[in-house]
Amino acid sequence: MAGGYAAALPFPRDRRPPVEGATLGTRDTGPDRVGRRHIGTAGVAVAIAVVAALLSGQASATSAAGSAPARIGTGVVQGTVHAGYDTFDGIPYAAPPVGPLRWRAPQPPAAWDGVRDATRPGSPCPQTAGFDATTPSTDEDCLYLNLSTPHHDAGRNLPVLVFLYGGGFYSGASDQYDGRRLAVEGDVVVVTVNYRLGALGFLADPALDREQPGALSGNYGLQDQQAALRWIQRNAGAFGGDGHNVTLSGESAGGISTCAQLTAPSSAGLFQRAIIESGMCPLTASWSYPGEQLGRLRADAERDGTRMAADLGCTDRSRVAACLRRRPVDKLLAVKQMFGPVAGAGLVPVPPATALADGRFHHAPVLEGGNSEEMRQHVAAYDQLSGQRMSTADYRQQLTGFFGTADTAKVVAEYPTSRYGAPDLTFAAVFTDHTWACTRPQTDRSLDRHVPTYVYEFADRHAPWLSDEPEPPFRPGAYHSAELQYLYDVAGLQRGLDPDQHRLSETMIKYWTRFARTGNPNGPGTPDWPAYGPGAHVQSLAPGNGGIGPADFDREHHCGFWRALGH
Repeated sequence: MAGGYAAALPFPRDRRPPVEGATLGTRDTGPDRVGRRHIGTAGVAVAIAVVAALLSGQASATSAAGSAPARIGTGVVQGTVHAGYDTFDGIPYAAPPVGPLRWRAPQPPAAWDGVRDATRPGSPCPQTAGFDATTPSTDEDCLYLNLSTPHHDAGRNLPVLVFLYGGGFYSGASDQYDGRRLAVEGDVVVVTVNYRLGALGFLADPALDREQPGALSGNYGLQDQQAALRWIQRNAGAFGGDGHNVTLSGESAGGISTCAQLTAPSSAGLFQRAIIESGMCPLTASWSYPGEQLGRLRADAERDGTRMAADLGCTDRSRVAACLRRRPVDKLLAVKQMFGPVAGAGLVPVPPATALADGRFHHAPVLEGGNSEEMRQHVAAYDQLSGQRMSTADYRQQLTGFFGTADTAKVVAEYPTSRYGAPDLTFAAVFTDHTWACTRPQTDRSLDRHVPTYVYEFADRHAPWLSDEPEPPFRPGAYHSAELQYLYDVAGLQRGLDPDQHRLSETMIKYWTRFARTGNPNGPGTPDWPAYGPGAHVQSLAPGNGGIGPADFDREHHCGFWRALGH
C-alpha cells in the first residue's frame, strides 16, 4: 500500500518472525511501500512495506497514436495520448548516478538526437524485494520522472503538482502513482519523481563530505528532488505547465522530504506551495522501537556511515570513497541499516522542526495532514508477521519498554483495552496519537505563524484495503496511506470506491488542485475549509453527509494527556 504496510514494526523480542532482509529499528513516520505491489510511506523500519493501491475508476483507454511531440531542453519526447490527457514517462531529469557519480550531486542529463520514446517509465531506484514479494531493482540509472498533462490549448500555463513517493527512504517508485484524475479533474500538470533511496540516497561519511563542499554527504535523494524541480522550472512549459507555479507534495517519506525542502536554503524559488501527507517534520517523533528514519543529526549519520564502510571492508579512511564505489549494489542493499535525511550543516542546516519554529523556512502556503488511524496498518503487519494477534502481555511489554513502568500505568489507564476491543487495536490507538497525531500541532503552529496553513485529517474509517495481503481481522480504518487512493490511481490493486467515497475523492481532488493553483483549497461546490488559525482548525475528510467539517482533533487523540505526560 502506498505508504507501506509496516516497515517498522515493534516485534516482541523473543518472537520476531524470520523475514529475510527485514531490519528492525527505525523511527520513521511509518511503513511505506516497497516495490511494485505495496506503496510506501514516510519511513519505516523493517524492510517490509506494502505497495498499494488503487483508486476508484478504471484507467482510461490509450489511443494507438502517440502524443504530440514535446521539445524540452535535452531533445524531443513523445508520450501517449489518453482520453482527456497525455502522459510522458521515463524522462531523464539528471545523468545516471553511476560509477564516479555514485554519491555525488545529480548532474545534468545528456541531450539526444531524434525523438525519445516517453511511453514507458524508467527503472525504480535500487531497492530490495521487501515484504510481499515486491519488485526489487539494482539499476542505479533511475533518475527519471513521469508527467500527466490534461488536454489543453496552446499557451496554457497550468499549475504543476509534483509528488514524492513514500517508502521509508528505502523503497518506492514514481510510476506507482498515476495522477490522471488530478490532471483531468483539477486541470493541473502532475509530475512524479524517482529519487535515490537507502545507502545510495542518504549515506553520510566524512570521506564523502570532502568531495562535496557546502552540500556535504547524506542527502543525495533530497538533491535529486531539487534537480527534478529545476528541470520542471525549465521544461514545464513544453507540457502546458507553469514552472513558476509549482506545488511540492509528498506522502510519508515523501512528506518528510517536502518538509526538509521547505527548510533547505538551496530549495529557494523551486516551489511556491507545499502539501505534506502523513509526513512528520519533527525529528523527535519516535516509535516503540529503536532507530530513526525521520532524519538523523549529522554526527549520528556520519558515525553510522563510517560503521557501514567498515562492515563493507572499506577500512582505509584515505580510500573509503573509492572503495565504496567499487562495491556492487546488492552488497549495499544488504546493509542492515536504515537511512533518511541528514540535518546539521550542508543541505539541511538545522533540523526542520527547529527551522520551522524559528521561522527559517520558505514562506510558502502549506496544506498538511494525516490519517485518523495511521498505526492500524502497521499493527496489521505485526499480526501477520507474528502469525497471531498481539497479546495483552505483548502490548504491556511494548509500552513498558518505551515509556517506562510509571508512565505505562498512566497510558494503560488512559487507553484501556476494553475501549478498543483488542490489545493490538489499543496499541494502534496509543501510537497513532503519541507518534503521529499529537506531534503535528507543533508543526502546524509553527507554520501558521508565518504562512497560510490548511490542516486536514483523513477520516474514512471504511477506506478500501489497498494491499494484496489478506485484509486484517479487524477494520483497518483510516490507516497510513489510505488517502492516496482518493487522489491517485496507485499501481497494483483496485478495489474501487463506493458512491460516498467517490464524492469524497472528487472533493479532495478539488481541494488539492485549487491549493496548487492559488494556495487556498476553497472554492465553489465544496465545504468551507478555514485556515488553521488561532482556533487550530483541522478539516475532517470523511464520506457521507457531514463527513467534511471541523474535527475535534485534540480530544479525539488525547493530546492533552500526552502534553501532560511530557511525550
